[in-house]
Amino acid sequence: MSRWAGESIHDAILSTLTSAPIGKKIAKFAFTWNADGTVSTIKVYDPDGNLLFTLTFSWNADGTLKELART
Repeated sequence: MSRWAGESIHDAILSTLTSAPIGKKIAKFAFTWNADGTVSTIKVYDPDGNLLFTLTFSWNADGTLKELART
């Protein structure tokens, strides 16, 4: 993974894109990985184990982050 991709992930995780919904708290992150070692998804859970949202990552051929979507 390039330095730029790592910085992009860090910045996205700290942004409002990853904020808990109003009145909810984040207690757990669950990661899935692509075969090349890049992050595929991060699932975010509350303390009761309920899924709050999923972050889905897509990558360019050169290893830089192409897109990050929250669903």
